[in-house]
Formats: sequence, C-alpha cells, structure tokens
Amino acid sequence: MTAKPRFATPRSPERETLGPQVAAVADTLGQSLLPWQRQVADVALELLPETKIPAYREVDVLVPRQSGKTTLMLCVEVHRSLRWPGGPQRTIYSAQSGQDSRRKLLDDQVPLLRSSPLWVAVDKVARAGGREAILWRSGSRIDVLASNLAAGHGRVVDMGVLDEAFDDVDDRREAAVTPAMATRPGAQLWVISTAGSDASAYLRRKVEAGRAAAEAGETEGVAYFEWSAPDEADIDDPAVWRSCMPALGLTIDEAAVRHARATMLEGEFRRAFLNQWTTAEEAVLPAAVWNAVVHDDVIVDLGAKPVLAIDADPGRGSGSIAIADSHGNLELVEYRNGGSTAWIPDRVAELARQHRAPVVLDGTGPTQALVADLEAAHVRRISSYGRSEMATACGMFYVAVADERVAVAPHKALDDAVAGARKRHVGDQWVWARRETGSDVSPLIAATLAFHKATNQPKASRVVNMNDYAYRDPYGPGGALGFPAPGRLS
Repeated sequence: MTAKPRFATPRSPERETLGPQVAAVADTLGQSLLPWQRQVADVALELLPETKIPAYREVDVLVPRQSGKTTLMLCVEVHRSLRWPGGPQRTIYSAQSGQDSRRKLLDDQVPLLRSSPLWVAVDKVARAGGREAILWRSGSRIDVLASNLAAGHGRVVDMGVLDEAFDDVDDRREAAVTPAMATRPGAQLWVISTAGSDASAYLRRKVEAGRAAAEAGETEGVAYFEWSAPDEADIDDPAVWRSCMPALGLTIDEAAVRHARATMLEGEFRRAFLNQWTTAEEAVLPAAVWNAVVHDDVIVDLGAKPVLAIDADPGRGSGSIAIADSHGNLELVEYRNGGSTAWIPDRVAELARQHRAPVVLDGTGPTQALVADLEAAHVRRISSYGRSEMATACGMFYVAVADERVAVAPHKALDDAVAGARKRHVGDQWVWARRETGSDVSPLIAATLAFHKATNQPKASRVVNMNDYAYRDPYGPGGALGFPAPGRLS
C-alpha cells in the first residue's frame, strides 16, 4: 500500500489529461512512474476543454527526499520538449544556485537520456559555462537558470521548474521566471521541494496557499500536492513512515529509514524523511553531542602529520587557525575577532614552519583572497577546497563528532560557533552556513577543514634511494651468495 497525500488537488475525470503521455516518456526512459508521480502528472496536466491549455498555471509539489522528484521533473520536461502541442517549447530549470542547476542537468538528466532510446531526439548538449542546455531536434530546449533577479530577462519561457524551493528566502527565482511566461497561454510553473524551516519564507507561502486551495477543492489555477506526516505523529513508528513516504517499499527500503532515524539528528530526519517543517534555530550539533568530544587533555600530536586550516569572516574582521593530526586530535590554535584578517598570513607562515604542516582553506570562502599573501609569506603547501570537497569535509566532520571519533581541545570561540551552526544545502549535500546564522562560524569551518585534511591524507609511499643499492656481484667478494658463480670452477 503506497502513501496517500495529506493535501492534493483532486482529479477532474471529465477533463483530458496529458499524464499518460508523460508516463509513456518515463517508460521509454526506463523510469516507470511511481503511483505518486502518476497522480501528480495526471492532475497537473489536465487540459481545459474549451482551450486545450493546462487547467493549472502553477503546480506545487512537496515530497520527502529520495522520493523520485528529479525523475518526475525530467519526464515532464522531456514531454514538454517532444510531445507538447503548439510547436517548439522552451523550459528552464533552476535549483538553489546556477552551479546546482548545471549539475542536475549535466550530471543527472543527460546520463538518463543518453542511456535511453530518446537520445536520438537530442540535437546537442551545450556545456559552456552559463549556457548549459539540452537542445532537441524538435527545436525545443531545456536551459538552466541562475538564481538572480535578472536571469530570466529577455527570454520567453513555456515551462519553469524551481527545484529545492526550501532554500529560497525570497521570491527572486519566481520573479525571474514568471514574467518570461506572460505571453505563453499554455505555460506552467512547477515548484517542487522537500519541507523547509522557518527561514524558508517563499516555500511557506506556497504551502499555505496550496493547502487552502486543495482543502477547498479548487480545480483551476494552482495544483497542490503534499506527502507529509502531521506534526504530532510518532516519528519512530514505521506505520507513520509508510503513511507519508510514497517511495517506501518501492525504491526505499524500511531498513534504510530505520538506520537514518538512528543516526540523523531528529530535525533533519523529520524534514528529509517525513517532510515536516523544522526550525532554523535547531542546533545541528546539540550541546550534549559536542561536549562529548571536548576534553581538557587533548594535545595535537605534531609527529602525526599535522595540518593547519584557516577561515575568516570578513564581515566581522575575525579569523581562525585550527590544527589537527592524523589521529583526529583537533585544536583551535588562534582566534582574533575585530580589526582585520591581515595578521593571518604571517601567523600561518610561522606555524607552518614550526610544525612543518600544510595549510588548507575554503576556496569558495573569504580566505581564498589570502592565498597570494600566504605565498608571499613563503607558505608553500596550500590546498584550496572546492564546493564538493567542502560538502564532503562538513559531512565527515559531522559524522566524526556524532561517533566521537574526534577529540577537541576546549575553546570558547569554537563552542560558540558550534552552538550557532546551521546547514546550507547544496543539492543533496550541505555545508556550514555563513549567512543564515548570527554567530561567527569561522572557528568551526577551520576545525572542519583541518580535521578532514589531516585524517584523509594518502599513505606515504616508501621512497627507494637507488644509491643504497649499488650493484654487487652476488658470487664475488661480499656477494650475497659468497661462493663462485657456475662456470667459474677451474
């Protein structure tokens, strides 16, 4: 038995729907629609009998993570590109950022198309930075959209997809898309996401309006669908999981959900698996969890490949230097708040020479601007993490703290950073948020980088000095065998 939506726009059976065509596209892609996906497609693509245009200008969908929303959106986009009546169509896809949008298009959608019979309908995949797109032989196209107010200017759009809307604190993405659809009578805006927090102002408005429309039985304008557990539900009850997770038992195993419940923070589990709203003020690392890894006697082993890491918060003029060893011992070496970060390069150079340690920093953060100054101070071994590496480092540090596989020397600035830490989601991963918190997180980011780099260093290869292996005749004087070679007997 599959989960039923808590809120859903009803099907109007007297109307023609393009839902079966979307299901046929899914079958061709080898991604047959799940019951919840088919329900959304059938209702969302109902046509008004008089005009044969969609009855719903906007479609809002909220489902738990890993339910198959990416597959549904790809099928709807492909259908719009290949089978929509009325000539070539232009679809734009947008995630939290331009980079996330490009990754979804090129890394998730294009491979699915390439491995299916529909690949013959693709004319070209454009990969140039800022112009990523799928161009179809039909003349249609799917473009990515950057998340800024000017992104949609000058375009005419038939379908706009706003994915992961929980990350939006305002309506700038919709403001970029909606005017571009104004002259297209058959256009649709799709907003699809998992529940957010009290910081998700844009999505909250969509949810409140959508729930009201669904409860009122409205069948035109906005179609709304939500699979979620009520706030009062017992989150440890598998029956609750089955009631709100439409992919459970189909593409998600109950054992995987049970493991997630045992290892994830409660708020993250509620949002990801039960599609419940959480508060942005919920601590990512609760005090009890953090205090379990903080010990007065922690000393970084300077003989165990120590690594230095730096981070800065230019808004406050603060900076942090952390050090960790390969055993997982960690210390915030120095923290200065106020003034500027001009002191960091010389201090790092001093510590790097003293401890013979490499330096790591966030290449997407403010310390990237200090690289030239570090090099001028004769810091030679500098690693700069990209977004993916930062997400990996944050996830590994979070798990290490939860599993008590890191030992941390006490420091008030680091404790304060942990207490105020929040997550910023980047696709299916996350990094420590810099803006969505009132505290200075530079100590935590420096600690995260130092721990990850120090505990994930490659094993040193044994260097062979060939001068130590000068040739000696094994049969001659000093040879390994110590007696004459065959054929030398007289």
